[in-house]
Amino acid sequence: MDIGPFLLAFCLFPLHVSADSTCKLKAKFNLSGYKNVEKKKVVIGGMFPVHMRVSSSGGNTSRLPVSSGCEGFNLRTFRWTRTMLFAIDEINKREDLLPDTDLGYVIYDSCFTISKAVEGTLTYLTGQDEAVPNYRCGNGPPLAALVGAGGSDLSIATARILGLYHFPQVVSYCSTCSALKSKFQFPTFLRTIPNDQHQSTAMAKLVIHFGWTWVGTISADDDYGKYGIKDFKEQVEEAGVCISFSETLPKVNSPENIQRIIQTLVKSTAKIIVVFSSDVDLSPLVTELLRHNITNRTWIASEAWVTSALMLKPGASLLLGGTLGFAVKRASIPGLQRYLLDLDPYGDTLSEEFWETMFNCTLNYGKALRNTRPRTSGSNSTDRSLPDGLCTGLETVAQLKNTYSDVSQLRITYSVYKAVYAVAHALHNLEHCEQGRGPFNGRDCTNISSFEPWQLMYYLKNVRYTVPHTGEEIYFDDGDVEGFYDIINWQFNSDGEISYVKVGHFNATAAPEEQMTIMNGSIVWNSDALEIIEFLAFGEPLGITLIVISAFGALITIAVGVVFIVNVGTPLVEANDAVLSLSLLFSLVVTFLCSIVFLGEPQNWSCMTSQVALALGFALCLSCIMSKAVVLMHRAQALKAARARSKAAAKAAKVAAQDAANVGSPDVIVTNTNNNNDLGVSVNPEVDILTCAHQRALTAVATLIQAVACTVWLILLPPHAIKNTSAQNIKIILECDEGSIIFICCVFAYDILLALIAFIFAFMARKLEDHFSEGKCMTFGMLVFFIVWISFVPAYLSTRGKFMVAVQIFAILASSFGLLTCIFLPKCYILLIKPERNKEDMMRPRTKPRDGTSTGTSASLATAATEVGTAVASSAIDD
Repeated sequence: MDIGPFLLAFCLFPLHVSADSTCKLKAKFNLSGYKNVEKKKVVIGGMFPVHMRVSSSGGNTSRLPVSSGCEGFNLRTFRWTRTMLFAIDEINKREDLLPDTDLGYVIYDSCFTISKAVEGTLTYLTGQDEAVPNYRCGNGPPLAALVGAGGSDLSIATARILGLYHFPQVVSYCSTCSALKSKFQFPTFLRTIPNDQHQSTAMAKLVIHFGWTWVGTISADDDYGKYGIKDFKEQVEEAGVCISFSETLPKVNSPENIQRIIQTLVKSTAKIIVVFSSDVDLSPLVTELLRHNITNRTWIASEAWVTSALMLKPGASLLLGGTLGFAVKRASIPGLQRYLLDLDPYGDTLSEEFWETMFNCTLNYGKALRNTRPRTSGSNSTDRSLPDGLCTGLETVAQLKNTYSDVSQLRITYSVYKAVYAVAHALHNLEHCEQGRGPFNGRDCTNISSFEPWQLMYYLKNVRYTVPHTGEEIYFDDGDVEGFYDIINWQFNSDGEISYVKVGHFNATAAPEEQMTIMNGSIVWNSDALEIIEFLAFGEPLGITLIVISAFGALITIAVGVVFIVNVGTPLVEANDAVLSLSLLFSLVVTFLCSIVFLGEPQNWSCMTSQVALALGFALCLSCIMSKAVVLMHRAQALKAARARSKAAAKAAKVAAQDAANVGSPDVIVTNTNNNNDLGVSVNPEVDILTCAHQRALTAVATLIQAVACTVWLILLPPHAIKNTSAQNIKIILECDEGSIIFICCVFAYDILLALIAFIFAFMARKLEDHFSEGKCMTFGMLVFFIVWISFVPAYLSTRGKFMVAVQIFAILASSFGLLTCIFLPKCYILLIKPERNKEDMMRPRTKPRDGTSTGTSASLATAATEVGTAVASSAIDD
């Protein structure tokens, strides 16, 4: 006799076996949710984390194990649950979708815990309250597919079990982990929410877009957090971004770990924090951050918490204001809010718990009677006494205005809605299959009342439908949907009320350079109600340093001027034209002090003053140097010509003397054939082409040209202060706009022209030697000037914000110090340290250089000319 069927039947009903049977119930599951399968043709399963955690079981081992209950009611996920019920109810009323099929549902609470998700999965497959693996023991309608589990960790656990039976799982609303993409491990997993690979890429592009180079990361201790933050870090590190720290949020309550993360945040200098976590896991950290008053951070949120009300605790605006994050597509679902508000508190255990949580009362009369003293009801009630804390059942959900009834940000809720419709359309296509044109066993179809899970899986993978009310077309690309996100900015008003403002979007299907669009001007950043605005302020360390350096340079320059005035009658000062030297020192004072005007919040007057003062200051400075250099150049050229003539005369006289000696006529006297008067005129400074008056006139004209150009610039298109939102995307930069690129280029090109002419003249006069080598000093000074400004250009172009101003000020100060040091240090050395050299005889030529030619000085070229003439005559007589 075959006893297999009897043993099978015996094992399928474990509640009725005896104590001696080998088939025993090992544990009893404790599941709560919604169930409606009576007189239904097909049932859709759902799993939602209505509670945040499981409650402690107490560890009692003296009785049959029963799984733990749940605690921490979550209004947001309860809305998702009710949305599934709404979608099924909406589908059952339609005539064009499953007209002959009434859908039922079985929905369980996963409590945001893997063990609960597994309990629910086994119960779904078994078809009865007690799980019997590998067997479906129920005799009701077939279970079509599972919408749910919740987080990625829960979905990974359920997907591994359901995949064994090729049971369809549409985890659409929040399971985004990239690991779920593997069809080898999860062959029946589908979702209507984007893969986290797209979100990690979007976060990386956001960090790179704003130019952040120093960020911290926080992730949940699950596959969602680990995979998401891993992909993000790989992409940003490849782009040169440095990770300050990487912390992991505990899955269970752990004050020690939370405090460790707090200390890390306090010690780190990173102000940008990227968080890949669910709202449930992040909430304890936010509470502690608020308690420690840790602000001035910019948070980058993943889609799992970017629109969650769990974060909105008292004082959250100071902590989370300015948060940027990525949210899945948003939509409006007509009729949903009315359905959410039309809630029967006595309909089921979850609705009862929701009611008691919201109104802080109990629907259990006996419990209320035990906990409180009776009170007499008002005139509008019956005469019987009612205990305190008892719900009437007539409370209004609409008056609460909480996250449950808030339908302004239907994003994950919309994904739940799309998932239910995906199953419905797959069932519709299965039910309306034409025999002979089906996909199974040589074009067979299947019966909607008795199909196998793998048969529905075929239709789900190939479904393509349009979502009601929104017009969005949904289809699965290897189980995934397109990666599209809205970029959300958290903006708080003065009352602490939040607005989730869309400031851009990310589309993974677009070209790489067009994937991200951000409206920088619409972003409100943390700890500032308007804009976290940048400029180089007077009071910050860098500003103070620059002010000190500028003031020091101006004071040193003034001190040099005082030294020159005190020694105004000395040969050295007279030889260098005191008026021109003091004008040069005055221009350097202007350039030193104008750098201070670049500091502080830019105003229209400061923009005009700083640019014009800089242009005129350098114009006067370079004009003075040019005037000095041109005179030195003329004198050097004249001295060089005189030397050449003297050499030629001496050589001619020597040749004539040798010829006379060879002839044997000792009476022949050789005389100088050169015109000494011409020689004297050529090199005598008293009759130079350029006198002191010419130098001063040249300086005045050159400066006047710049002054006229600056005046026209100020009248037509003056510089002005602007708010720059494009140079550095993280902040608005207050800076000066030049007004006209043409004018500013012309003005500073003129300064460059003066500098180039001055350098050429000084270089040509570099061999005009004296005790302070003025020609060489000017040459070195101009070299320093050019080196500084040539180095400034790439440095200026590679910086942003206030550091551009700092680089410009450094260039002004460096070039000013270079000119002051190179031109005036040798003179101050003689005036202050070696006053014995400040005499007329000390201004005469120094010792002859190696080539035997004598050299001259700018202070005593007349004496040099006389000596040259004498040398010519004596050379002829000696020969």
